[in-house]
Amino acid sequence: MTFSIITITYNASQWLERTILSVLSQSYPNIEYIIIDGASTDGTVDIIKQYESGIAYWISEPDRGLYDAMNKGLQKATGDYVWFLNAGDTIYTSDTIQRIVMAMSRRKRMPDIIYGETAIIDAAGKLLGMRRLKAPRRLTWKSFRKGMLVCHQSFISKRAIAPLYNTDYRLVADFDWCIRCLKGADVIYNTHLILSNFLEEGMSSVQRKASLKERYEVMCKYYGTLPTMLMHGWFAVRFYFAKWFKGRV
Repeated sequence: MTFSIITITYNASQWLERTILSVLSQSYPNIEYIIIDGASTDGTVDIIKQYESGIAYWISEPDRGLYDAMNKGLQKATGDYVWFLNAGDTIYTSDTIQRIVMAMSRRKRMPDIIYGETAIIDAAGKLLGMRRLKAPRRLTWKSFRKGMLVCHQSFISKRAIAPLYNTDYRLVADFDWCIRCLKGADVIYNTHLILSNFLEEGMSSVQRKASLKERYEVMCKYYGTLPTMLMHGWFAVRFYFAKWFKGRV
């Protein structure tokens, strides 16, 4: 069983090395590590070259954004499972994948989706605590009606069911992707483990508003406008009021 771990980078020399080391230090041997870099100019490529003996594939070239780069990684992956860790994110411990595989070996069917908990770290790698949203005990595609209950960095999909990211979404294509993966899954496995350390980076208020707008649109697409409005009424009111006001100024 092979895990294709994909890291997307752009001018990430400050954080990339610790991500690479967390992958290369895994006790489980069957890992295909892929790095897609967006033509960095800050020394990121030099770091990649330093560790390229442990990297199955890497490229540094311009792309059309984060999700375009993620699609490039998906198209190069050949493993049974795909797992995205961006620069600065790390696998929780050096035996995390080994523990996942050992637990899965006791199951009758290999899962289509593997998920777990997420720890939050700062730019220095210091633990800030656990992610506010705890992964649900049982996860289905309908679970995301309440938001992204599982962090993308702790969400592992069987490659055979993983679609390409919808690059029409600029900020929340990962949210849409997880829902589509879950809709195509028959067996979804909660590891009850912390799988990743997620680098908490600040988001501007403009980006946050745009992200919420896109996420609301995704929810309406999959769950219907009325159910989404009822579940997230506070957001719907803000969104439509802002839209109404903008049309009159």
